[in-house]
Amino acid sequence: MISEKIQRTMMGTFLVIILYTVNIQELMIASILLGFMIVMVFTWALFDFCPSLWMLKKIFKEDAAKCSK
Repeated sequence: MISEKIQRTMMGTFLVIILYTVNIQELMIASILLGFMIVMVFTWALFDFCPSLWMLKKIFKEDAAKCSK
């Protein structure tokens, strides 16, 4: 459960960074970051797999705790 909260916080922070890069007129950087974000969200939607969530679950060992119950 903590992994999902951290992952949503990371997504929000990433969107704030994209908004900031648009505001300082770095449109190429903002476009690249936004493209990456779009690919990750579509990957999550189409395949039900989110690489950042997978990595966070491995770090916090949430799968092991669920399997032992």
